[in-house]
Amino acid sequence: MYDVVVIGAGPSGATAAEDLARSGRSVAMLDRDGRIKPCGGAVPPRLIQDFRIPDSQIVARISTARMISPTQRKVDIPIENGYVGMVDREHFDEFLRLRAKSAGAHRYTGTFIRIDRSGDTTKVIYRDKVSGNELELETKLIIGADGARSKVANAEVPGGDKIPYVIAYHEIIEAPEPTAHYDPLRCDVIYDGAISPDFYGWVFPHGKSASVGMGTGLDGVDLKKATADLRVASGLANCKTIRREGAPIPLKPMDCWDNGKDVVLAGDAAGVVAPSSGEGIYYAMVGGQVAATAAAACLESGRAKDLKLARKLFMREHKGVFKVLGAMQNAYYRSDARRERFVSLCHDIDVQRLTFEAYMNKKLVAARPFAHIKIGIKNLAHLTGLVSETRV
Repeated sequence: MYDVVVIGAGPSGATAAEDLARSGRSVAMLDRDGRIKPCGGAVPPRLIQDFRIPDSQIVARISTARMISPTQRKVDIPIENGYVGMVDREHFDEFLRLRAKSAGAHRYTGTFIRIDRSGDTTKVIYRDKVSGNELELETKLIIGADGARSKVANAEVPGGDKIPYVIAYHEIIEAPEPTAHYDPLRCDVIYDGAISPDFYGWVFPHGKSASVGMGTGLDGVDLKKATADLRVASGLANCKTIRREGAPIPLKPMDCWDNGKDVVLAGDAAGVVAPSSGEGIYYAMVGGQVAATAAAACLESGRAKDLKLARKLFMREHKGVFKVLGAMQNAYYRSDARRERFVSLCHDIDVQRLTFEAYMNKKLVAARPFAHIKIGIKNLAHLTGLVSETRV
């Protein structure tokens, strides 16, 4: 009998399992074998510090972000007072799973099938990777960290089948030598409807490799063709392709993260990917952390309502950032004309500084109120067309 079974062992699930195991709880961690999520791999300094990520997992240190508009206008934003770290999910996720195991979590490899409450105890039923047999894990509580389109959320939590998402697709390629198009210390974010009509494309260096991809929430978009076009435009068409991956990325936190009884969600399963940026690793790991806190509180008190702590703790710290980023996406991702104005706005030094201070520290910056007022006025001017792109 486990205290908690964690279903899914990406950054969110592995973090939850590690936290619970270190606190002395008996934990089982169930994950499919060989799953690699498509991801640009960017992690802010706060993640590296808060979750004790060693230098060996940082495959590149990015010093500049380049925004590219539909008309190919380029705005380079220097990352002051630090860097953005890059990880390769193939190795980073396994590092987190091994760390959770070393903390005392029991690791199982297989595919989640269902939760069975027909007897005296709750059982997680899964198909074992090695034997192919259906096996069971008895448990008191369950953390669903099985990603977007979560089977746990769909079966257990209201609204779990209605999370809005985009489909992300990327290709990991062998990185070329530095060129006029490719800088191993720069992330390129491409706001161009020809690549993605409602989200963006990216070129993110990973040291010896690079992630090139895009996302969209619209049906009928050929993700592979869009990525091929992006590779041509970025001078990367002839680079060797190492692997290709695609997956849904949620865009809005769910209103409820638990079933009021014995299940709480974490990470993508709870919808915690930042709007506009699509950033998910940091928020997934925080989601795993608060899910572990809620599960531990529930085990200690015996009160199922303590599972609601997960969402409450997460939203207390990050609701404001998600609200602002959601408004930004709704305002600027609607058309190429809007995206052109968004990239124009990124020329502004106040926008650059406040954006990256918020990204690096995961908080809205309140230290410069006059800068916020200036940005608000400029934002309104760009949205209404009072400022022309050619003037910026």
